[in-house]
This record gives sequence, C-alpha cells and structure tokens, in this order.
Amino acid sequence: VQDIEFVRINPDFDPAPLQGFLAAGAELGAKQVICAPYDPDLARLAQNLARMAETCRGHGLQAVLEFFPWTPVPDLARALEVIAASGAADLGVLVDTLHFDRSASRIADLTRALPRMPFLHLCDAPVQPAYTTEDLFFAGRVERLPPGEGQIDLAPILRALPADLPVALEIPMTALTRAQGPEAAAARAVAAARRFLDSLA
Repeated sequence: VQDIEFVRINPDFDPAPLQGFLAAGAELGAKQVICAPYDPDLARLAQNLARMAETCRGHGLQAVLEFFPWTPVPDLARALEVIAASGAADLGVLVDTLHFDRSASRIADLTRALPRMPFLHLCDAPVQPAYTTEDLFFAGRVERLPPGEGQIDLAPILRALPADLPVALEIPMTALTRAQGPEAAAARAVAAARRFLDSLA
C-alpha cells in the first residue's frame, strides 16, 4: 500500500478524529496520506497541514498535499508555496498528471517539487482549450484514460522524474467498470501503462 486517501483540510480541520484512520493505514504498510486543500485562507491551510504532518509522523506516515484546479490550491506552484509556508520539513506534494495538465503547471515547477515528491499519479485524458468545473470533476472522478490513450503530453513529465520514483495509476473508468467489471478496467489500465512506460525507454 503506497498511500491512503484523502483527508480534506477544511477551515475547521481537526486531526484528532483521524487517529484510527492513520493507525489502520500504518498497519497496512502505507507510506503516505493524501491531503486535499479546501480552505481559502492559505495561511491557515498551511498551519493545518503542519498539524496534519505532525499527526501523520506519529504513525510513521508522511502527509502529502495534492493540488486540484477547482480548489484554493489550483496548481503545483501554489502547492509549493503553501508547503513552504507550513514549515513542515517532511510535508510532501503529490502530482497527478491530469491536474498537472489541467492547471497548466510547468515542468520547471515539477523539477522544484522533486525533493518533496514521494510518488506520482499517472493517467491520461482528452485535452481541450478550456474546462468548466463540471468538466474538471468529470475527468477527475468519473472518466479518465490509461496513459498513452489520451492527449496529455505525458512524456516530458515522466522524463523529468527520477527513474526510481514510484508511479501509481489513478484511472477511474466508470463506464467500462460497470459494463465489464473492475478486473477488465484494471487490466486495461496496467497494460496501457506498461506500453507507455516501455515507449519512453
């Protein structure tokens, strides 16, 4: 188990009720806990992320902040600013290739993020000039594509990463899962990911 997810960091965030969740994750052997930024007060968000990092640390886990284009932390550059403001040396950042593309984040920011990146979320999707919030939600939560089957320029992202960085597949394919079952969706995702990664060699 690479990670458990996800914890919403709201304005009234309190880490105390999460002890059982974190203990279960530690028992499963997880390494990271994904946190989602849902507080428009970025100073308070940074403080609460520091509290979350400390709480995770007590269970041998690392808190990581994932950015989403529809939240107060819409891109990688802003995520790195919030992490720096938290003062938590072990607070990580998670890059999902869908959100990286949708937020117009830059490879230069990815390079700066690497010391705090424990792993990557990999997927693909169609690309269009602009997106509504509903478009972002649909791709984020309902339908994505395996790597190499969409239009996201994934190769520069992968080539900027260390060769040994863990890559996790996050590829919801709701229609396929309903029609053929989760095993078929997982098999397609893994096969496509292997083809794509082999193509980069």
